[in-house]
Amino acid sequence: MTSFLPKETKTAIRPVQYRDLDAIAQLAAEELEGGNPASSTALATQVHRVRPWFGPLKFLSWFPNPCQHTFNVYVAEQDNQIRGTIQVSPFNRTGSTWRVERVLVETGSPTEIGSGLLRHCFEAIVEARTWLLEVNIHNKAGLALYRQNGFQPLAQLTYWAIAPELLSSLQDREPDLPNLLPVSNADAQLLCQLDTVSMPPLLRQVFDRNIHDFKTSVVNSFLTNLKHWLGKTHSVSGYVFEPQRKAAIGYFQIFLSRDGSQPHVAELTVHPAYTWLYPELLSQMAQIVKDYPAQSLQLASADYQPEREEYLEQLGAERISHSLLMSRSVWHKLREAKPLSLEGLQLAEMLQGLQPAHKPIPGRMSWLKSKQKKQIPAEAPKDSPLPLNGSTVLNSQNLEATKTNPNDRGKDNGENLGPGVGCR
Repeated sequence: MTSFLPKETKTAIRPVQYRDLDAIAQLAAEELEGGNPASSTALATQVHRVRPWFGPLKFLSWFPNPCQHTFNVYVAEQDNQIRGTIQVSPFNRTGSTWRVERVLVETGSPTEIGSGLLRHCFEAIVEARTWLLEVNIHNKAGLALYRQNGFQPLAQLTYWAIAPELLSSLQDREPDLPNLLPVSNADAQLLCQLDTVSMPPLLRQVFDRNIHDFKTSVVNSFLTNLKHWLGKTHSVSGYVFEPQRKAAIGYFQIFLSRDGSQPHVAELTVHPAYTWLYPELLSQMAQIVKDYPAQSLQLASADYQPEREEYLEQLGAERISHSLLMSRSVWHKLREAKPLSLEGLQLAEMLQGLQPAHKPIPGRMSWLKSKQKKQIPAEAPKDSPLPLNGSTVLNSQNLEATKTNPNDRGKDNGENLGPGVGCR
């Protein structure tokens, strides 16, 4: 799908092609010089990894599969030059929430290019009802772009780094986690409940996760292991089970660097009623890290998790960055069909098929009706003075004759019977 910005700009937005990879790498380098190292470095690394596999990934993006949205990128092209790019991906399994990974615009280009890239994704990806993104608080241009296009802040995120010396001190303490269990697909319901209760209602509505988001298929497991092998990383996860409540109260996943070229990264989820688990879980992760090259451990905290931030400050962790989590809703208007009017319909042509092809043949019922009509006598006209079949017809003159006095009958016959004399 290709869309166009206003005519005076003549900028076309289309899916990425192989010839665009060099231009995207150049945009990432410019973003790195502009002071946004995290986003630009991640994009440059991904372009380097995708380049040999671009053809197969392009083919897999045409139908549903685990690799469909591995490199979902659009570019803005103006005068045969790439002026901007955007990368998006689904955030949950149902696809109701999508995430804007990054928006890069060439230095000196108008701001309409970034807005056009966002609007193109809003219109092209119709299954997305909510869009989510994360932007560094020092990226003023990015904040202005996202606010202009309707994004509102959800939460403030702080990223922490625990130095190797602090990890060594945590390794001396044995964690008290008797119910620490490995994660499997059978625990998806418990992890989904823990994820739901550990965040505010608004954030829960935006994320829109269900039990399927915490399950891993065989194909996804294979792809994840392949990704770890290529990136020289290793993943370890576990959760704490509460036997009385039959619920998960803590979860962690740590991505370990096998060659020490990058810091270890951890994801941590703790039930709000069990914040005493923070020291225990960090001690457990420190025990896991000691078998790998010495590197710092990075993890994040949100403004709705004050206990986590308080513990990390007491531990001596360093704040390395602050970002803003933003979201916006998108409602796709359905195109309503115009109501049909009877004037525009060709009724003669429509009813032509209902007309008889030949003269109808008389049936049994029509023969009986014609026979009954012959048996019924014809009625005389109302103005005719003569009766039918010799019957007597009384008109107004006959009625007057019947109303005369009976004594006058004898006079008419020449007889006077007198009163009291009857007939023999």
